[in-house]
Amino acid sequence: MILSMTGYGKASVVYGTKKITAEIKSLNSKALDLSARIASAYREKEMELRSMVSERVLRGKVELSLWIEKDEVEQAAKLNAPLIKNYIEQFQEANAQYGIPMPENLMGVVMRMPDVLTRQEMQEELTDEEWQVVRQVVVDAVEQLMAFRAQEGCALEMKFKEKLDNIETLMKSIEPYEIARTEKIRQRLVESLSSIPEVEYDRGRLEQEMIFYIEKLDINEEKQRLSNHLGYFRETLAAEYGQGKKLGFIAQEMGREINTTGSKSNQAEMQNIVVMMKDELEQIKEQVLNVL
Repeated sequence: MILSMTGYGKASVVYGTKKITAEIKSLNSKALDLSARIASAYREKEMELRSMVSERVLRGKVELSLWIEKDEVEQAAKLNAPLIKNYIEQFQEANAQYGIPMPENLMGVVMRMPDVLTRQEMQEELTDEEWQVVRQVVVDAVEQLMAFRAQEGCALEMKFKEKLDNIETLMKSIEPYEIARTEKIRQRLVESLSSIPEVEYDRGRLEQEMIFYIEKLDINEEKQRLSNHLGYFRETLAAEYGQGKKLGFIAQEMGREINTTGSKSNQAEMQNIVVMMKDELEQIKEQVLNVL
């Protein structure tokens, strides 16, 4: 089973007058690159949260967000009644002592004075009970992310198997051209020699040279190694997740065998097949980059 590095998870819970929400996103990356935006109330637990997420997600460019939404009634601004009373008394005193006229809309003026409306931000101490709630929210978000990764991984696995089957089919389709090519090479050499009647040659030595030349163009070893790599790729797909880098290495080895086959294929039909095999492999390499 393989997992994709692309994923998304979100979870929230209501605790008292707070709504606590955790959101986590991930994209493909060579290593773990974790960034976190955490509400100030939980900042003291940032390292523990990072460690918890890292152990589960393993690899990828990961963004963790944790925030609080408080009840609107609790967040509403409070009237500073003593200060309002003091402002009104100051206006009345200025009117009585200095004859300064009172504003027509006294309360409107007073309400625009500094600190009449206050928003009390009380930094509550994080309790063990609330921390367990927060921790579980993050765990739930991470599990949603992993479920998303598994779903994407299934789609990738199906794609890989399709491409592997295509490469295997193309590899087998080379065989008829390979057999015909050997006979063509033999005929071409004999015809070339027979076109020069005055030249005498040792037929035994000719056979040896032909065998040596044909062996240099033989691709049976490349086909065998490529077949082994295809089988190993399938085995790795069925193994535990976290095999992305290994799949990349296997794909590189498959590329070497296909390239060598291409360099030995001095026939147009065989070279066309090699090009198609390269195209299928390139699609595998692109998708392997997204495997965990």
